[in-house]
Amino acid sequence: MTSAPARIILICSGKGGVGKTTLTANLGIALARLGERTVVLDADFGLRNLDLLLGLENRIVYTAQEVLAETCRLEQALVKHKQEPNLALLPAGNPRMLEWLTPEDMQRIVAMVAERADYVLIDCPAGIEDGFKNAAAAAREAIVITTPEVSAVRDADRVIGLLNTRGVAPVQLVLNRVRPRMMASQEMLGVDDVTDILALPLVGLVVEDEQVIVSTNRGEPLTLNGNGSPAAKAYQNIARRLRGEDVPLEDPSKARRGLRARLMNKIRKTTGLF
Repeated sequence: MTSAPARIILICSGKGGVGKTTLTANLGIALARLGERTVVLDADFGLRNLDLLLGLENRIVYTAQEVLAETCRLEQALVKHKQEPNLALLPAGNPRMLEWLTPEDMQRIVAMVAERADYVLIDCPAGIEDGFKNAAAAAREAIVITTPEVSAVRDADRVIGLLNTRGVAPVQLVLNRVRPRMMASQEMLGVDDVTDILALPLVGLVVEDEQVIVSTNRGEPLTLNGNGSPAAKAYQNIARRLRGEDVPLEDPSKARRGLRARLMNKIRKTTGLF
């Protein structure tokens, strides 16, 4: 009996700084904790940070560069996470790799990784230049992450167009740094606004959560130690939805308006003002 082929998912964004690497790290841990053999591949050779977010920066000996050059075996370059044995990191190589790396190189390295994984998450460089093109060449499906800002959404739309022309499917959306109060008061693009513009199925909403900053600085993803913060729960739910579980997805800004309406209704009843 042969196992199902690995799911190779590109984690990408148009704009930098929207939470792409944070999503890759937390989603990787969450999938691994669900029993999935998961490899996260840092494809941002210019500005690699995935090792820092996972707390693995001091354990790197070899990288994807040495694997491609055949100066080390893949097993030597893969960095297993001490606390989550189902997760491994394949670190990015020297920034000079950008000068010679080709889409075929990326396809080759991902094919090697996919032989020993259920999920391969590719942390893609922001933008639409060569780094994106190389990473996208190896992807079978994609998650586009954006924040509810006009510039970030516009850049995400450009990336989605490129993914569509390359035949990457399915492409799903994660909306990050959601602020329910600002959405409810229409000071920020709403969830419906973003999904209408980008025309993608929504696989996750991550609310603004200061614990994300704390965990990033510590190199301890929120999903690693059962953190109960809103963002940690959101990452865990994204992992479950990717696996096909039916996990309800609620717009937090609408929930906030609903709570406000219930409170106002209760006040009116108790004061007789209705």
